[in-house]
Amino acid sequence: MRLFKYLLKLLLIGFFGITILWVLLYRFVNPPITLLMIDRGFERKAAGKDWKIDKTWVPFDQMSINVKKAAVASEDQLFFEHHGFDFKAIERAIDKNQHSSKLIGGSTISQQTAKNVFLWPGRSYIRKAFEAYFTMLIEALWSKERIMEVYLNVIEMGDGIYGIEAASETYFNHSAADLTKQQAALIVGVWPNPLKWSPANPTRYIRHRSYLIMKNMRRLGPLDF
Repeated sequence: MRLFKYLLKLLLIGFFGITILWVLLYRFVNPPITLLMIDRGFERKAAGKDWKIDKTWVPFDQMSINVKKAAVASEDQLFFEHHGFDFKAIERAIDKNQHSSKLIGGSTISQQTAKNVFLWPGRSYIRKAFEAYFTMLIEALWSKERIMEVYLNVIEMGDGIYGIEAASETYFNHSAADLTKQQAALIVGVWPNPLKWSPANPTRYIRHRSYLIMKNMRRLGPLDF
C-alpha cells in the first residue's frame, strides 16, 4: 500500500510538473504542431490524398484587428471578462442540447485553445476534465493576447489548412494583416465545420452567419488588447 501511495505521488508530481512546464514553454515558443493536425493528416492519407499541413505562424500584432474582433464576436464575447470559463454559456448549451439533436458548444476561446493545442480530437468526460485543467493553466500563465495569438494560429480552417495566415492566403490571396471585416467574418463563420464550408464560396447560411458576426463586431467596440 505504501509503495502504491509513493508511486501515485510520484506520478502526480510528474504530471503537474510536466504540464506546467509545457504550458510555460508555449508562452514563449510557438506550438509546432497539434494532435488534430496529425490526425487529419492520417485521414487524408487514408483517403488517398497527399499529406497536407498548410500553416504559417503570424505574430499577434501582424493580424488584422478585424479577425480578432470577429473571433471574439462569434466565439466568446466575454473573453476579456472571464477567467477561462463562461458558465452561463455552458448552462445554455447544456439546456439546449437536452432538447435538440443538433449539439452546440459553450466553450470559450481559452477552452478551445487548450483543447486544440494540448489535447487529442474527440469527445469524452476525461478529455473535458483535461481541457478544464489546461484552460486554468493557460489563463494563469498566458496573457489574453497570447491566448488569442495561439488560438488564431492553430485553429482548423479547411482541409489541411490551419491558422489565420494560411486561411487568408488560401481563400483571399493576401496576408491576415489585410483581412477586411467581411472577409474576417466569413472565415470565422465557417469554424463550426471548416471541412464542410468555405469562406471563398459561402453558402446562404454562412453569409447569414457572417452578417450576424459583423453585427456583433460593431456592438463590441474597441478590444482591450
